[in-house]
Amino acid sequence: MRADTRRMRAAVWYGARDVRIAEVDVPAPERGEVLIEVAYCGICGSDLHEYADGPHAIPVGEPHPGSGATAPLVLGHEFCGTVVALGPSVIGLAIGDRVAVEPNYRCGACPRCRAGEYNICRHFGFAGLMGNGGMAEYVAIPAYMAHRLPEAVPLEQAALFEPASVALHALRRAGATPETVTVVGLGPVGLLTVRLAAERNVRRIFAVDVSSARLDRAAGLGATDLIDARTEEGVGERIRELTGGEGVDAAFEVVGSERALRTCLAATRRGGRVVLVGLAPQVSLDTFALVNNEQSIVASVGYRDTYPELIRLVAERGLDLTPVVTSTIALDGLIPHGFEALLGGPGHQIKILVDPAAHRDRVDPLIPCAAAAGTATQPTSARGGGAETGSPRS
Repeated sequence: MRADTRRMRAAVWYGARDVRIAEVDVPAPERGEVLIEVAYCGICGSDLHEYADGPHAIPVGEPHPGSGATAPLVLGHEFCGTVVALGPSVIGLAIGDRVAVEPNYRCGACPRCRAGEYNICRHFGFAGLMGNGGMAEYVAIPAYMAHRLPEAVPLEQAALFEPASVALHALRRAGATPETVTVVGLGPVGLLTVRLAAERNVRRIFAVDVSSARLDRAAGLGATDLIDARTEEGVGERIRELTGGEGVDAAFEVVGSERALRTCLAATRRGGRVVLVGLAPQVSLDTFALVNNEQSIVASVGYRDTYPELIRLVAERGLDLTPVVTSTIALDGLIPHGFEALLGGPGHQIKILVDPAAHRDRVDPLIPCAAAAGTATQPTSARGGGAETGSPRS
């Protein structure tokens, strides 16, 4: 990628536990690309995995076919900002446009892309994992990734469209809007699943986690029933009991563990659906019970065609995604106050945003964001449940 004569600061991944806040050239947009001045970039669970013990998705040998990049590269795929330069052949965007970035590469030519299922493109990847991303003052991206924002959509909301898209796609994978759901795992994606389920007027939303703080936040986002998995045995059976022995229409596994999957299956009614969002390496199933209950297990990866709906929900219906944000930090705080804080286990941090433009001496300490109360209903059952642990990679 060509660079202009300016320099910028960026979080560059060189290897596990080797992410450097470095001064690098500002990239110049090539054909079909735009240069974005980054406003915010969220820290994702995938970033944590790459930092802690990567590489997992980052290309270190052969270049990724979607980006042509190999490590070292700039992290960060949850970002938004303002267009400041256009490469040749870019249409539909102008300098000064505020944009949300849908960071997935797609070839546009494989069978899945031609069918509109670009999230499972054979060359799929993310800017910020397979190519340079948004933990930098500037980033050059393919223009197709940029969604222009109306004035009614603040950049603070657009910074959350990527994890919200994971949640929205998972809800779509559940089929017709269910009346009752369970969400197991209240990381950012789990909490946003709760929020978007409430936005869809799901009548009853069971939220399950081991953190009382996250359960409280889920209540503010619309969960009707809170179950603390540390203190009660048989979470799935308890949810079935609370639904008159029936179980919920759909359950979302947002942890990535066999135990969480078993909880979801136990909580789901006959003929219901379990949506896998978390990344579990291997699980075993009681297929006899699965068949006899005619339950479905479907996988949900990434997202497609979600950004227009999220833009509309924020602009026209006042959807507020920001209650999942707990802190905003500068690039210089990324390692101690970002990665290490999140790797330390369940705490008060949920979603941390990086402000690349913030001066290194101004936002090094954490800046807590007040949690919005939202329009959620109050919890109606006592907390209780089994012991689910872990967190999704978002």
